[in-house]
Amino acid sequence: MRIGLALGSGSARGWSQIGVIRALGELGIRPDVVTGTSIGALVGAAWVSGYLDRLESWIRDLDRVDILRLMDPHLKGGGFIRGEKLMSALGEHVRDMNIEDMEIPFAAVATDLASGREIWLREGSMLEAVRASIALPGIFAPARVGDRWLVDGGLVNPVPVSLCRALDADVVIAVNLNGDIVGKHLEVQGPERDPEIPESPEGIGAAITRLRMGLQLRLDSLISSVARREESAEPGLFDVLAGSINIVQDRITRSRMAGDPPEVIISPRLSHIRLMEFDRGAEAIRAGEEAVARIREDLEGLSGG
Repeated sequence: MRIGLALGSGSARGWSQIGVIRALGELGIRPDVVTGTSIGALVGAAWVSGYLDRLESWIRDLDRVDILRLMDPHLKGGGFIRGEKLMSALGEHVRDMNIEDMEIPFAAVATDLASGREIWLREGSMLEAVRASIALPGIFAPARVGDRWLVDGGLVNPVPVSLCRALDADVVIAVNLNGDIVGKHLEVQGPERDPEIPESPEGIGAAITRLRMGLQLRLDSLISSVARREESAEPGLFDVLAGSINIVQDRITRSRMAGDPPEVIISPRLSHIRLMEFDRGAEAIRAGEEAVARIREDLEGLSGG
């Protein structure tokens, strides 16, 4: 019995899939096939290449300042972030290899920007495939692979069950990160203070403090939308973008999984983690472990597969 693991899209919520893989391993379940979309492609690539430990260690230490440093704004391109700094950092923690050289079959999903077709990346550079699969429209610039411009695979196949089947998986365990996410980006929260900025009661010091706080909040809003003004009725640009992506992924996930249901679905409870809150890795990983524990009975009989 060949077990397939389909790792889904979901941006920062995707770190939970590290916890899922850890918990499955503790139950003696080792997938024979791994497929991934977007953040799921990154986590899956790290696991099949033997670099999940290094990736997890890095993720657990990430804070918001680290995330800001990984951003390379590209206002004239096809996305706000060019992605070169991010991929350089990933290359320090996940060694690039050819997909076809992996002992465990692996494939990533991307979307052809010109045709809208679902593209299965099954050979060539693993990190190049990951870069294409995570190219979230509006956030990351598209990736050039061969003669195609590719964007996030979550637009066409957020949880790649079908790709697992194509790689001859008999039983598919799917990780769905898109449950209960629609509308969460619009929940009003007060702005968070930067604890490193001291109080400055008056004069030019106060003006500088307010300026620094304002800059911090505006940058942070690009990451997690926590900077929305209290009682604000109008959603900001990032709220609209994040909410639209959530809606698309939720609807496509429901449709694809209804047409090709997996044998087991793991659904971490992650609606409180926003699209770009990559600094909440430890919390997300724990949610993945808890999600596996909740369906332990459904996983019985798969160990040793």
